Amino acid sequence: MSDFRRGVRLGVDVGKARVGVARCDRDGLLAVPVETVPRDGRTARRITELADEHDAFEILVGLPISLSGGETASTADARAVAAEIAAASGLPIRLVDERLSTVSAHAALRDSGRSQRSSRKLVDQIAAVVLLQQAIDVEKSTGIPAGALHNPPEPV
Repeated sequence: MSDFRRGVRLGVDVGKARVGVARCDRDGLLAVPVETVPRDGRTARRITELADEHDAFEILVGLPISLSGGETASTADARAVAAEIAAASGLPIRLVDERLSTVSAHAALRDSGRSQRSSRKLVDQIAAVVLLQQAIDVEKSTGIPAGALHNPPEPV
């Protein structure tokens, strides 16, 4: 664990209507839900406010890759949201494979006795928790941060 970078991180699960946000503690022990942010013109600004509020040093955005490993329309959408967050926050953004985070979130909520309808807003936060927890666990076990650093293109 000596190579683990201490500090709060935010995990972001991008959906069509909502964005789930989670955070971890400074030691990366536990990821917890923070908020479900509506997808609108204020999304990146709100995520930046949450990053400031929690003193996050980086933001991990879930990258929905197809099960075969290819990119989809959702992948392009997540990359676009990551670019907006990067521009708004100035923080490092890591793109993390989140193939099964939403499926895992639905299963966890179902196992806790919640209906899919009553869990609609919560599932995005739980998916963000799943992707963030997986990412910090990977970094703790390997010493290498999960995902790839997002580098927004230079302004023309």
